[in-house]
Amino acid sequence: MKEIVTYVEMTAAEQLNPSAVVPGLALEPLDHDSPLVIDLQARIGAPYGWSSARRSDQEWSTLFARHPARMFCLLSLDGEPVGIAAYDVHSEEEVEIETFGLLPDFTGKNLGGYALTLTVERAWRLTPSVRRVWLHTSSLDHPHALPNYHRRGFRSYKTEIGERGETARGLDRV
Repeated sequence: MKEIVTYVEMTAAEQLNPSAVVPGLALEPLDHDSPLVIDLQARIGAPYGWSSARRSDQEWSTLFARHPARMFCLLSLDGEPVGIAAYDVHSEEEVEIETFGLLPDFTGKNLGGYALTLTVERAWRLTPSVRRVWLHTSSLDHPHALPNYHRRGFRSYKTEIGERGETARGLDRV
């Protein structure tokens, strides 16, 4: 299956174009050991073929061991889990939003823009000297993903085209 992976970035916090506030939508730290980390990523990624949707317990353990500093946050609406965000701090100046997504039951309900706003705001606060926040998305992800990133102020800086599994997205997706 053909896949286009698009890399987007912000190089200043002021580039964020915040979405309208959604009352009750919150982003809170989530411990690595929480069963929600695996459950949410599997459920969010299943419709899009994310490897996290079919990863074994051993594969999760290996992945967590390779990325011990990865930070997770729970997106919730009035206390109910609706999505997840994960961050990798690559240096004091660079943060990757490694995972961002909403559960299928919560897509199409005008939550994505504000959920992304909260996620990006947190990324800019992870270290005091962040100069770049970036992520990548796939043409196989939700069709509103890339437009949402662009509306929030991300700019595309690289594109890869290939078969699923050959592009960056297919190699190591949490």
